[in-house]
Amino acid sequence: MKFLSLLIIGASIALGFHASPSTPNFVVILTDDQSWVGTSLQIDPADERTRSDYYRTPRIEQLAREGMRFTRGYAPAPYCCPTRRSLLIGQTPARHIYQKDQSSWTANYRKQLSLPQMLKQADSSYRTAHFGKWDMRFDDVTPAEMGYDVSDGYTDNGTGGGKGAGGPAASDDPKLIFGLTRRTCDFMESSQRSGNPFFVQLSHYAVHLDIFYRQETFETERKRPKGQKHSMPEFAAMTHDVDEGIGVVLDKIESLGLSETTYVFFLSDNGGRNSIPKQEGGTLHRNLPLRGGKGSVYEGGIRVPFMVKGPGVKANTVSEVPATGLDIFPTIAELAGYKSKLPSAVDGGSLTPVLNHEGKGEIARARPYLIFHQAVARSGDTAILMGDYKLVKTWARGRLELFNLSKDKGEEKDLSESLPDKTKELHRLMVGFLNEVGAETRKTGSKTEAYETANPTIPSI
Repeated sequence: MKFLSLLIIGASIALGFHASPSTPNFVVILTDDQSWVGTSLQIDPADERTRSDYYRTPRIEQLAREGMRFTRGYAPAPYCCPTRRSLLIGQTPARHIYQKDQSSWTANYRKQLSLPQMLKQADSSYRTAHFGKWDMRFDDVTPAEMGYDVSDGYTDNGTGGGKGAGGPAASDDPKLIFGLTRRTCDFMESSQRSGNPFFVQLSHYAVHLDIFYRQETFETERKRPKGQKHSMPEFAAMTHDVDEGIGVVLDKIESLGLSETTYVFFLSDNGGRNSIPKQEGGTLHRNLPLRGGKGSVYEGGIRVPFMVKGPGVKANTVSEVPATGLDIFPTIAELAGYKSKLPSAVDGGSLTPVLNHEGKGEIARARPYLIFHQAVARSGDTAILMGDYKLVKTWARGRLELFNLSKDKGEEKDLSESLPDKTKELHRLMVGFLNEVGAETRKTGSKTEAYETANPTIPSI
């Protein structure tokens, strides 16, 4: 029997199978407004444009070396608040944020199965924490109401030195980076001492405006050669400071001996801003090679740094499979051994087939496409991504644009006229889903029009 067990283990290793711990720990690190090209990591090994030409983030580079990076990683939304909501319940913002049923949704939101609640159902010994930016505006729900054991309470941009707080300026604890990091590390250590598996989400206020940084970091960054995309030393210093905070968390996991039982997920809440106040120099678009930025459903607004490290994830691997923050909820559910069926409204799928097979494979979601949608408080825009193709609709103008992202990540060549059948197919899926979930398509104050039929006429481009 002992020989047979050894034989099975040896065969599993040879075939590339990886056993995950029965009660793993989970750490989600979320940065704010960090561009896909806002780090020194070259996300796409074949394209040197996919990194910053000025910012230094050695610890994020380390995270990529130790785990898997997704060249097509997506935030659920091009703005922070809907993304944070989506991470917590695994649902696309088309279902819940800024929609027609906002008043009823506010009461209904508390009834959704949250990530910490799900974990406690999987194993009641889990301890859960959220530190940093919460920002569930309009719902006014607290972390405790959504199942967290420990948190900073209800926080928003202002808590961490957001817009209107001043800057650029030096600070002893810029954007509360190091205070948040300390509380995260203390929570992991106390959980280990008590013998509890844990989940903690560290939601940084950086690199959202306003800009704060440590003076010594700024003195180093301002002496370095500036880039053509990125050229502001103050922003570079803030970026380096948050990177250092991320490194402290990685070091703590290692020093506690938890590397073999802990998964780390890293992403930004949306794409980078198109411009930075008071930035001088810079002759290239800040999100190059992507089009658009924060607030846009073009790639610059939704494609973000996205990495996973943990048991069974081969080091320094690159995946081209599209992954989204919506996938974190079902991934953690599977890894934690959640036995019940997830709610039908969960739009993400488990990343484990990809994580365990060196970045290859498929993510099984309820639908074979991803939807990115906003309206009511924002201009009505929707994007649908299926395979290599992406369709963008600007509702106010009735405009459709079709792109093949495998050949055109910058969304420069509109294929809607040359590929009308593909355009109609994706448009039909888009409108059908928005009808199904009752999503609004107009900004508040403009005339709300009836939803399109299941067989919409494609507007002229």
